[in-house]
Amino acid sequence: MSGYGQGRRGAWRAALACMVTLAVAMGLGRFAFTPMLPIMLGEGKLELAGGGVLASLNYLGYFFGAVSCAAIGIKASSMVRGGLIATAALLIGMGLFHSFTGWGILRAAAGVMSAWVFVFASGWGMRRLAETNAPMLAGVIYTGPGIGIAMTGLLGGALGRWGSEAGWIGLGLLAVVLIAVIWRVFDDGEAATVAGAAAGAPVAASAAGGASGAARSDAIWLVALYGLAGFGYIITATFLPVIARHALPGSSWPDFFWPLFGAAIIPGALIGARAPAHWDNRLLLAAAYALQALGVLLSVAWPTVVGFAFGSLLLGMPFTAITLFAMREARRLRGNSAAGLIGYATASYGVGQIIGPLFAAPLAQRTGSFQLPLLVAAVALALGALLFAVVWSKSRALKAA
Repeated sequence: MSGYGQGRRGAWRAALACMVTLAVAMGLGRFAFTPMLPIMLGEGKLELAGGGVLASLNYLGYFFGAVSCAAIGIKASSMVRGGLIATAALLIGMGLFHSFTGWGILRAAAGVMSAWVFVFASGWGMRRLAETNAPMLAGVIYTGPGIGIAMTGLLGGALGRWGSEAGWIGLGLLAVVLIAVIWRVFDDGEAATVAGAAAGAPVAASAAGGASGAARSDAIWLVALYGLAGFGYIITATFLPVIARHALPGSSWPDFFWPLFGAAIIPGALIGARAPAHWDNRLLLAAAYALQALGVLLSVAWPTVVGFAFGSLLLGMPFTAITLFAMREARRLRGNSAAGLIGYATASYGVGQIIGPLFAAPLAQRTGSFQLPLLVAAVALALGALLFAVVWSKSRALKAA
């Protein structure tokens, strides 16, 4: 009984440590820019188009970080620790540097670090959960980004009242404290690299041969439609406080929509991880895309406190679930050789994220509104939902034939 209890404690310890790790790497390192952007705009340090460039540089860094993981042979725990330290330093650096070029380098580097930490922490955590026979705790790990986003939303705005420099440095110091709390959990001394540990890691590898024509077609659709998810959510996820402040001038509510988005990710991750294996992933993805499309559309059609609140909830809840369902679908199609397909899908998602801010920010700056970019994003998500449903329907018809 004591061995079982120790195993359970070890599983929870690993899951919670990875949860905090993803909160730092994703919530702070990757998405702190969202609540800090309106502060920097208000201080006159950035124009909206420049903010879009910095956001896309971060997503570009994430893209290169993800696809480079296959070439890294360093053990997972060392990669996680190094990436976390770098993330904290890069956050503090945003408050110390005062040039656009410097910020661009820092945001791109933060994107690389967040990808490395996400991949290696996911692999390390999933391996530990498998060793302790507790795979059901995977959902706990993936609540981390939501917790981090909620923290950045609540603390970023508060710290930003003393200026963006204080905001960035404060978030960096918070990261240092969180890193210190979990540091020893990763002191396992095992040489577990991403190749052996991260079944769901977005690494580039060749797909298994011999797949049927239908499976190849489904794989192509997965890669293409996953890119629509990256484009569809990222405009709101990058500019939500700016959009809300423009729609609700003088209101105190806009600072709360971003943490609400993060909080909604938490139940979405837990629910998504428990979706029965026999449920079709394409229908789950279609439903998740449709929810996000509705969330984006609400901020255009109902630009009130209630509309933004519901929109934030609907955008956030499927955020992590979409990734989990896409990974499940890749494993359905490729089995243990799914790493290559996941890599291609992640690359497609990354391209969508990069394009989103570059498309939205200049257009919003010219027109004075995010209405058109948001409508395009909602259409992209709705199209993705429709096409996933069509692919599922055709697959059923082929099986019945």
